[in-house]
Amino acid sequence: MTDAAGPLVTALYRYPVKGLTPERLGEVHLVPGATVPGDRIYAIENGPGRFNPDEPKHLPKINFLMLMRNERLATLQTHFDDDTHTLTILRNGKQVARGQLSTKLGRSMIEQFIAAYMKADLRGAPHIVVAPGHAFTDMAEKCVHIVNLASVRELQRISGRTIDPLRFRPNILIDGLPAWSEFDLIDKAITIGPVHLNVFKRTQRCDATNVDPATAARDMAIPALLLRTFGHSDFGVYARVASPGTVRPGDGVAQ
Repeated sequence: MTDAAGPLVTALYRYPVKGLTPERLGEVHLVPGATVPGDRIYAIENGPGRFNPDEPKHLPKINFLMLMRNERLATLQTHFDDDTHTLTILRNGKQVARGQLSTKLGRSMIEQFIAAYMKADLRGAPHIVVAPGHAFTDMAEKCVHIVNLASVRELQRISGRTIDPLRFRPNILIDGLPAWSEFDLIDKAITIGPVHLNVFKRTQRCDATNVDPATAARDMAIPALLLRTFGHSDFGVYARVASPGTVRPGDGVAQ
């Protein structure tokens, strides 16, 4: 299952606002029944939405702005401040909007920018939504998303293209496992650093992976390539956190 050096964590990520810039993390404290802290705690409803912050429920991602349909989001760079929940949006390195998402005024400032910048994609006025303890992840269940870099390299070989692993929106990037062996971990327990996790589902990919996160170009057809080559469109796995602990790059991965 492993190479001579052993599999390990190479990078950790979260996505404070669904569909916007990933943030690379130096460490992640994981607890059972939760996602990566700060991951997708905000989302932008595309026009009138069904999300009720008083009774938060998981909704399909088509309710929100996201890369599968709204690739222009990838032309923006964002920075999120944990202490103030201030989101800064840049375009080509220049600040174009800034607002404190924990306040109505701050959300309004970001919404006004999104309304103008994403006008062609909108079904109505955009609304930033949030609810305590809720995560706007693609999965209803609280979990983390793991991507194997060896599988990325194999997909590069098959496609003849360089592929940014961030196309797959991982929380945890690992290396040192054989390509595709992460699928063998389904319904098995693993440890990452001091944390125990239970891998429970393969990640079925959508057209969001066709968008280059660096350029916003819709320049590949990754789900179609996977389906044509392997008979499925899966890439990456989901895992539930089974014990608390802090994970850092360089931590080992074991079964």
